[in-house]
This record gives sequence, C-alpha cells and structure tokens, in this order.
Amino acid sequence: MKTTDAFAGLDCVDCGASFDAAAEYHTCPDCDGLLDATYDYDAIDLDRETLAARPFDSLWRYEELLPFTRESAVTTNEGATALVDCPDLADELGVERLLIKDEGRNPTGSTTDRGQSVALTAASQHGASDVALATTGNGGQAAAAYAGRAGLESHSYVPSRSSFSNKAMINVHGGDMNVVGGRYDDAVGAFEEGLAENEDWYSVQSFVTPYRHEGAKTTLYEIVEGLEWDVPDVVVYPTGVGVGLVGAYKAATELRELGLIEDLPGLYAAQADGCAPIVDAFENDRDEHEPVETPDTICGEIEISDPPASGRVLEALRETDGGAVATEDRDILEAAVQVAQHEGLEMAPSPAAAASGVWELAERGEFDGSETVVIVNTASGNKEGDVLRSHLMSQGV
Repeated sequence: MKTTDAFAGLDCVDCGASFDAAAEYHTCPDCDGLLDATYDYDAIDLDRETLAARPFDSLWRYEELLPFTRESAVTTNEGATALVDCPDLADELGVERLLIKDEGRNPTGSTTDRGQSVALTAASQHGASDVALATTGNGGQAAAAYAGRAGLESHSYVPSRSSFSNKAMINVHGGDMNVVGGRYDDAVGAFEEGLAENEDWYSVQSFVTPYRHEGAKTTLYEIVEGLEWDVPDVVVYPTGVGVGLVGAYKAATELRELGLIEDLPGLYAAQADGCAPIVDAFENDRDEHEPVETPDTICGEIEISDPPASGRVLEALRETDGGAVATEDRDILEAAVQVAQHEGLEMAPSPAAAASGVWELAERGEFDGSETVVIVNTASGNKEGDVLRSHLMSQGV
C-alpha cells in the first residue's frame, strides 16, 4: 500500500488491539469494535508556514496527517471549501463573528466527498472490485462518483424517502442503487444482507470503514487554518451518524499534538427534534444513546435513529466542552431560508439544523457576545430545493 510515513496502522477503540492496515480490516477482528487510524506524530514535521506555502486546492494538502499518499489518492479535488463570514447573522445572534463552512461546494455537493475520497483510496489499494454501503443519500452519491473514478463498481442501499437528486445522481455516476422501503435502518438491514451474499464487496459504510472520518477531519483543519490559527469558540455540526464530529475531534487533538494550536474548539451536535438520540443522551448524561423508536423529521440526511458510534460522538462533545441542541423542523427549514435570503448561501434542510441550532443556543443565552461561531453546512441546498420551496409555499410565499 502507498501509505504516508507517519501512518502507523489501525487501533481498535474498544479493546485497544493494533492491526496492520495492509490487511483488509473494517471492524476489529477480535471484538468487532470500531477501528481508528493511528499515526506517529513525532515523525510529522508540519508547521503553519509550510501549510501557508501550499496551494489551497484539496484535502490532500494535509497528506502527512492522512493514511495514504496524495499521489495514490482517488480524488476530484474535494475539500478546500469556502469559509464565509456572515456579519449580519453575527449581529443578529449577538456574537463577535459568525462563519459558515460551505461544504456544499464539494464536487458532488456534500461533505461526504471527503470521507469517500479516503475510503475509496483504501478500497482501491486493497484491490477491491466493488464497494457497498447503506446511505441516506449523499454518501451513496459520493461513493458512486469516487468508485467510478477509481474504476470500481458501487452498490448503494437507499431508503425510499431519500431525495430524488441523490438517487438520480447515483445512477448518473454508474452506481447500482437499491431503493429500500422505509427509513435508513431498513436500508442498513438490506445492505447487511447484500454484503453477506457478496463476499467480494468492500464496505465503505460510516464507521465500518475506519477511513471516512479520516477524510471528514480535514474540514476542521481548514476551519482553523482559515481563521489564521485562531481556534473558534463554537463549531456546530448537523449530526446523524456523527462522522463529522468524530473527525473534527480527532483533527483538533492532532493539531494540538503537533503544537499548531493550544485550545480545542467547542464542538456541538445539532439534530432535529423528531430524531435526536445524541441530544437526548447528552442532556441525560449518558455515555451511549437510546435508539429512537419512531423517528419523524423532514431532515432525512440526519434521521439516524440508532447511530453506531454515539459513544465517540458524545466523547467529542464532552471533551471539548461543547454541547448538543435539537430544534423543530419548521425552525430548521426557516433557518435555511433565512441564510439563503440574507447571506446568499444555500443549505439543504438537514445541514440547516446546525443554523437553527445556533439560533436556539443564542435564544437560550449561551453566548456572551465575544464568540467566534462556525456553522458547518454539509450539503448544498439545491439537493432538496423542492423541500425548501414547499416550506415557503406553506407560508403563502
């Protein structure tokens, strides 16, 4: 495998066992726990000046902190997205500075491109011919795109309620799509059956592969570097499975380990009231979530009733003195509209949960006025523009 010098292998976050990444491991072969990429940070020589001299062209500019070499990457120049100042929103919320990290500018319109770039690089280097996953939509579109670029076949299991745009583009990219009646949990069940029937399929499912949050962590690198290494006080992620938050926590601890920052940003999970297992667990001081029996939200991308790595997500929130917030669907849709109309940025309904969550935090008096707050917009609004338009029509607009 064409790995970077500091990449040490994979460690199980549950039992602590270590494994050679050249072997095709997904979860721990000893205890079935989740695996995490590890690095020899003493072997990494990376400073602010070195990064400043590099083009801001893709997530692979952080090659030293990734498992695979840039030369070997399956990439379409994902990452390197805009960090947009929103002074009017900052004034409205009563904070010093409000910025939106606009991940909708990634090649397939969502932040999942980052994780799939790294996961498909791993699949390619492991000699896979087919990749597979269950997805609420964006991850399947990204998997199909990157699989096509790598010359692999992709198989996505998508709930029927997934957006038409995502389903259409999975097919456009040449992916095999299996539409499953019901919700995401039903898609996961069908995916697991498909994986059992096809032993040569390589999983690129969140947290089954240890590589998707490795790509996701680069979002936080870019946020901090974009703020000229001033660590934001608050970073709010729309949260379903929680890949973004787990990646962000890892990124922040890595930057601190390398001496590039001293403090960690406060990480916040934003969910919809109709499906908020992370928020519920955080507010009730639990280490793991309790599955939501009847999820019900318009925010399909984050309607994850039984997130597989909730313990790691909750650790990220607590270890950074962050938090969790849930808001109602109508407030989430209105937040997306307000951002579009006042800042010109397009947010799909699910990522707008982060914007709505920031409004809720402000109303609760969580800010003292000195904060720098970053909202992560994980997907472009045009993926579900029909939903936002329907919200306006319901208001007589």
